[in-house]
Amino acid sequence: MNEETIKPGNFIRNIIEADLKAGKNDGRVHTRFPPEPNGYLHIGHAKSICLNFGLARDYNGLCNLRFDDTNPHKEDEEFVDAIKEDVQWLGFDWGDRQFFASDYFERLYYYAVQLIKQGDAYVCDLSAEEIREYRGTLTEPGKNSPYRDRSVEENLDLFARMRAGEFPDGSKLLRAKIDMASPNINLRDPAIYRIRHGVIHHQTGSEWCIYPMYDYTHCLSDAIEGITHSICTLEFEDHRPLYDWFLETLKTENHPQQIEFSRLNLQYAITSKRKLTQLVEQGVVEGWDDPRMSTISGMRRRGYPPAAIREFCDRIGVTKADNSVEMEILESCIRDDLNENAPRAMAVLNPLKIVITNYPEGQSEDLTAPVHPQNENMGTRSIPFSREIYIDKDDFRESANKKYKRLVKDKEVRLRNAYVIRCDEVIKDNNDEIIELRCTYDPATLGAAPEGRKVKGVIHWVSAEHAVKAEVRLYDRLFNHPHPDSDKEVEDYMVHLNPRSLRTLTHCYVEAGLAKTVPGAVYQFEREGYFCADSELCREGKLVFNRTVTLRDTWAKMEQKG
Repeated sequence: MNEETIKPGNFIRNIIEADLKAGKNDGRVHTRFPPEPNGYLHIGHAKSICLNFGLARDYNGLCNLRFDDTNPHKEDEEFVDAIKEDVQWLGFDWGDRQFFASDYFERLYYYAVQLIKQGDAYVCDLSAEEIREYRGTLTEPGKNSPYRDRSVEENLDLFARMRAGEFPDGSKLLRAKIDMASPNINLRDPAIYRIRHGVIHHQTGSEWCIYPMYDYTHCLSDAIEGITHSICTLEFEDHRPLYDWFLETLKTENHPQQIEFSRLNLQYAITSKRKLTQLVEQGVVEGWDDPRMSTISGMRRRGYPPAAIREFCDRIGVTKADNSVEMEILESCIRDDLNENAPRAMAVLNPLKIVITNYPEGQSEDLTAPVHPQNENMGTRSIPFSREIYIDKDDFRESANKKYKRLVKDKEVRLRNAYVIRCDEVIKDNNDEIIELRCTYDPATLGAAPEGRKVKGVIHWVSAEHAVKAEVRLYDRLFNHPHPDSDKEVEDYMVHLNPRSLRTLTHCYVEAGLAKTVPGAVYQFEREGYFCADSELCREGKLVFNRTVTLRDTWAKMEQKG
């Protein structure tokens, strides 16, 4: 046990520690993360990744990365690569233990033959509709298939011919022979193999035309790999008897223990892979890595730090009870991390020009500002100052009460890391819109105002001559309902799409030092929020920043007002 990194206890850790104390599994802890490569990973998978790899780390064990690739018509190599990138980005490493369920196809076929020989499996000719009719209900037992009593010899022959490709899709299934009257529907002769012609598997090509079912494959893959604790989400709790039945019936050398925990239900988000796929395929979002998506790749592109996601998974914990996690908990973890680690910069998102009339024309100077106000080790940055600057339009009013602490006509305000200025004149266009301010500056106020001089407000700015033009994308929550896909009052969860989930500002300016920003870099734009240089769109000198998170929880205020 790694005493230095061990996390606070939960029921899974309690089980593992009891097993270790009892000497079970020869003192080994071996977990696995088993994604299906039919889409990109989302925040719910992050919880499972942190749990499985974290347990292996804390108990000096191992964790495998295994792709459960048994449904090739929905799977793709793109998803395999994306999953590997996401796991590594979160900070975990599977070493040389990357596996595919397809690595075991021959062995799984052998196990199926063994079941047939034992009289524990049979080939069934019922159609999918007939199987549903025979299965029964939660209150009524099922009926035996008319093909259930085929001889071992006939079943072996038919199964071999299924593999040889003699039968069309849907014409035959290999089923386990368990109990059609079982109160657990999962034990009512579940399917083991189905026929799939014309599908090119991303690992095995066209070698196979029959594919094993997930419930059959998963437990045996765990056994083959020597997994000790097979940790999955709560919807598989009713499948555990089937998991154990396969292992016990086949008398596998290793019998992992399946343990279930509650899945992550994050408010204002969707974690159904089917619905995430729908959002992508219908063009509701720009792709799997759209920064509004709950996918790990979307969060990475939005600028979420991996350490903050790990902290989030630690904070919400592991339980058996279904729960709904507030988005604010995740956003709080993001803010805590970025507040400590993100360098500061100034950006004007809604620019208003100021001419400082008493500053010499053609002159500029470099001012010095900290990279981070609470971390001297991050050093300083140089900010050019000149006669013409931009401030944000929201930082000026022609008249205001005493509570307004920004720039007002005939009053003063301090420019962040620079001078105190006074607004003397307001220039308007023919539509009475403010287009420019004329101000004067006090050269004696650089750094700090003279004694006895009080200036209430501080605003950010950039030099008009030196600033870099940028596009800024203000991302917000994709849905405006906390439970968009479980609202029983509506049929289509998409009615809860937030129409303001993305606002694009094309006429923004950032300070000169950001001209060569590396894609993926995250900054705090002072007084605006945290922003990430878009990893896809920052190309050939173009700067595009995505809002990672606001400085405060603006949604909490909205909900209180609502």
